[in-house]
Amino acid sequence: IAVIAVAGALYPGVSGAFFANTALNGLIIGVLLLGICYIFRTVFILTRDVAWLEHFRSDGPPLSNVPEPRMLAPMSSMLGEHTSRFSLSALSMRSLLDGISTRLDETREISRYLIGLLIFLGLLGTFWGLLQTIYAVSSVIGNLSIGSKELGPVFNDLKAGLQAPLSGMGTAFSSSLFGLAGSLVLGFLELQ
Repeated sequence: IAVIAVAGALYPGVSGAFFANTALNGLIIGVLLLGICYIFRTVFILTRDVAWLEHFRSDGPPLSNVPEPRMLAPMSSMLGEHTSRFSLSALSMRSLLDGISTRLDETREISRYLIGLLIFLGLLGTFWGLLQTIYAVSSVIGNLSIGSKELGPVFNDLKAGLQAPLSGMGTAFSSSLFGLAGSLVLGFLELQ
């Protein structure tokens, strides 16, 4: 919500930056939206495990009435249908917690990859835009001939020729902006 509010407040500048290279910036926004959906999906998957754990702690009816957890499956099989008070040794608890931690880290690998992908796409756009700028500047310099002309038309040719390098710089900076901002948003959501 905060990102949407900031984007809305900065819309005139952000929209101009977006249209500097709609294909690459659209891809970056698409990866950002995909990452946001994936991170929320991983959180919603945990609701089954939380429900199972809450049911187990409440000493309610047998656990067979509750859907099997995914992340806590080893704990579920370890505890079975115990009706009396159950305790685990410190070694068993440590092993169980390490297994859960490993499975949680495995589910976070894709979100970490998407964060890195956003940074990579921003850098890719930066280098692409800088290459466009270099080629355009070399073309402007190559086509510039002072000769016996007056300086007025030469400067007009120079101004017209510098539009392409400025377009390349727009691509470079806009893709960096969207890539880094997207990785910042996904990184924050992944931490949460």
